[in-house]
Amino acid sequence: MHVFITGATGWIGSATVDELLTAGHKVTGLARSPAAADALEAKGAAAARGDLDDLDALRRGAGAADAVVHLANKHDWADPQESDRADRAAIGAMAAALAGSDRPLVVVDGLSALAGDRPVLESDVDPDGNEHHGVPGVRTIAVRFAPSVHGHGDWGFVQFLADAARRTGVSAYLGDGSTPWSAVHRGDAARLLRLGLESAPAGARLHAVAEESIPTRAIAEALGQALDLPVASVADPGHFGFVGGFFGLHLAASSAATRTLLGWHPTGPGLLDDIRAGAYTA
Repeated sequence: MHVFITGATGWIGSATVDELLTAGHKVTGLARSPAAADALEAKGAAAARGDLDDLDALRRGAGAADAVVHLANKHDWADPQESDRADRAAIGAMAAALAGSDRPLVVVDGLSALAGDRPVLESDVDPDGNEHHGVPGVRTIAVRFAPSVHGHGDWGFVQFLADAARRTGVSAYLGDGSTPWSAVHRGDAARLLRLGLESAPAGARLHAVAEESIPTRAIAEALGQALDLPVASVADPGHFGFVGGFFGLHLAASSAATRTLLGWHPTGPGLLDDIRAGAYTA
């Protein structure tokens, strides 16, 4: 299968390229720079120059492929509306190139829109409509990532928490620290994306979740141990910077239906193990 991937040199995308190539698929990745193109070609993948605002490049890449995995996002935390606009435009362009072909389009999102007082299920519908099901003649598959896709080299939410701990001199949690987060190792997330691309039916919602519920206090304690810093409760989400708005959300999720559908069994280390092993000390 020839797979076109946006975000192909990112944290999850680079692992997904490796996973697909190892499984025998051909990969073309969207590359914003000569360095990104060189990194893809060094792995044995092809590079298509462009970015999320280059809709013609996205149409060409999708149109020439057997499947699309859309992982890129601007992640502009100062202007999330612009990130959403660019994401929707990119998905629309690629979906139009795939329309009527029954080729798969994998789109990804987080769990924050579904945060509540119970674990999120695959059957729960995203109220923001970000999963783009119902494109005629396209096998659209939505993958929801745990708030922590972790491992050595992670630059996501847990790295921001570690940065806040170093900046303030304390590894903190909000309130009593009982708010839960889910987590998945980067390698397990990449394998789930491949399995979903290969066999998930149209309209599937998949959860990249290995650990359903980790108390945020436990995350703070592991970071405190790894960074040799005291651990304390704080009341102000602003202590953490922008990530504080997510650290206070109930972001537990089940992946039971995903595991049954795809035969996916996570094998990577857990989040607390990765933290204690020094994944966030650099």
